[in-house]
Amino acid sequence: MTRAAERPIDSTVDEAETAKFAAMAEEWWDPAGKFAPLHKLNPVRLEFLRDRICDRFARDPMGNRPLEGLRLADVGCGGGLLSEPMARLGATVTGIDAGEKNIRIATAHAETVGVAVDYRSDSVEAMAARGETYDVVLNMEVVEHVADVSLFLEASAALVKPGGLMFVATLNRTIKAYGLAIVGAEYIMGWLPRGTHDWNKFVRPSELAAPLRRAGLELTEITGVAYNPMADKWSLAPKDLDVNYMAVAARNE
Repeated sequence: MTRAAERPIDSTVDEAETAKFAAMAEEWWDPAGKFAPLHKLNPVRLEFLRDRICDRFARDPMGNRPLEGLRLADVGCGGGLLSEPMARLGATVTGIDAGEKNIRIATAHAETVGVAVDYRSDSVEAMAARGETYDVVLNMEVVEHVADVSLFLEASAALVKPGGLMFVATLNRTIKAYGLAIVGAEYIMGWLPRGTHDWNKFVRPSELAAPLRRAGLELTEITGVAYNPMADKWSLAPKDLDVNYMAVAARNE
């Protein structure tokens, strides 16, 4: 069910970025469409998330529904490419996105395939103001699209319960990332529409660590994610943080 919420004045929503993704919203679930890179990235993201969550909460990652009983917020959920599999793993999932069209697409798809996700057009600031808390908070490929990274991370961290986790996936602000993620992916290979990313909004790992620390979270892991063009496959690359990377932060009890 879709639910809209009034956004606070100090919202970190970047309206230009929201409009950019709204224009592509119909293609969220097309594995050969404009979100094809995310479909290819999804298996390595899902395995990483499942294994780290299970390790934190002493669950068997090979179990049928290993995330049963955990509340999870997928911030910037888009069309639900992560929300749905997290729900299938047993989590009670709330997916939020600033784009109402994204939420409509996500809701319709979840209803079609019979997966229960609470989708909302909402902001992390509004959720934090309402005192909502979750065992797990996902910020996957979203921080490079917000208006204020520090404020966004601090508001997201407020959603994390004691003992809980927050995951962040983004792009590093390096020359290599400019060459591969923008020039290569958008202009040469055409994997993404031109203008999908703004290199100036890419986020260095140190720029994640400081606001998370201020919000009471400890950065416990950071790993790169690399693409192998020969195998047409993504994989973890723990020592290569130059382009795509994922981070885990914990609120210790």
